[in-house]
Amino acid sequence: MRPTRIINARIITPYRIIEGGSLLITGDTITAVSEETLENEDALVIDADHKYLAPGFIDIHVHGGGGSDFMDGTEEDFLRIAELHARHGTTSMTPTTLSCEREGLLQTIRTYEKMAGSGYPGSDFIGLHLEGPYFAMSQRGAQDPRYIRNPDPAEYRDILSRTGSIRRWSAAPELPGALEFADFLHSKGILAALAHTDAIYEEVLEGFERGYVHATHLYSGMSGVTRRGANRFAGAVEGAFLIDEMTVEIIADGVHLPPPLLKLVYKIKGPDKIALITDAMRGAGMPPGESILGSRTHGLKVIIEEGVAKLPDRTAFAGSVATADRLVRNMVSLAGVPLCDAVRMMTVTPARIMGVSDCKGSLLPGKDADLVLFDERIDIHLTMIGGRIVYSKNDDGL
Repeated sequence: MRPTRIINARIITPYRIIEGGSLLITGDTITAVSEETLENEDALVIDADHKYLAPGFIDIHVHGGGGSDFMDGTEEDFLRIAELHARHGTTSMTPTTLSCEREGLLQTIRTYEKMAGSGYPGSDFIGLHLEGPYFAMSQRGAQDPRYIRNPDPAEYRDILSRTGSIRRWSAAPELPGALEFADFLHSKGILAALAHTDAIYEEVLEGFERGYVHATHLYSGMSGVTRRGANRFAGAVEGAFLIDEMTVEIIADGVHLPPPLLKLVYKIKGPDKIALITDAMRGAGMPPGESILGSRTHGLKVIIEEGVAKLPDRTAFAGSVATADRLVRNMVSLAGVPLCDAVRMMTVTPARIMGVSDCKGSLLPGKDADLVLFDERIDIHLTMIGGRIVYSKNDDGL
């Protein structure tokens, strides 16, 4: 590929904005970033026209989009999801499963391994995230109760013996066998995350010490302050706040968490401990109406309305229909967060949580040429992955 020069850009770093900056890409790698105009006569030139240039967004919890779910288990569905989210600025993602039947999970794993690194035109896959089935029934939310159970060593050891693609597994730390489960995940270099949990603070702390160092979709499917008899106990939410080293992720669609809670999480945890996630299901990028959470054959019927997916009886949310650009936009417009911090929570921080910060998450020489160009409204004009343009708002590249 020819080198690429991007000029006249407002380059977003984790801490500042470089006005009128330029960036040089050689092959699939960023080779220079400057406050001055970089020169290279052989390079393709893209004039950013003073739009914002940011690292590509990294979504570490996403189930689907564009009418497809990763649990559908086909290459066509994986590709449709990757393309949909790339149009909204996501350059890397962690495909996420749900509590499900064994064969459905194994099929999703097999398809992931066929797709990963195959050069498809869409968001890069950086590892699988298994969400369930080891959850508290009382906090299942839209997770299918038919499949929820306690950790089973024979089951999870068998699954992990079949694949090296799982990078993260979410579970409730208070369940029988959950601490031993975290020990085993740690031995395999897999991130254990607490989720759909009724744990009180003491159980969260013990879980953190054993490896549950990240909180999946904070507030959603998670205990808060509870009473047992006359006594009050801090829950999982408070545990995530009190343990300074614990990282959290939030669904910043403005519905799962309203603006006051977005502001509270940001105030307590700060941008270095927060990852923005879509938790998007197949309805992302689709019109309102009936849909399915999970696979087409074994999933749950849901309704998409008012910018979110809900169970048919409207007793619980059933995943979001957000895209990454919407998350960044909401943190700025609804929570009053500085743009650099909002972008950091969608780039640097999730890259560090998933262990890919050596090559992704910031615009620095030597890192992957994954980047997005957007305007003041945070509408995406260009998405580039590995130095290749995978989405352009206009035919001329911008």
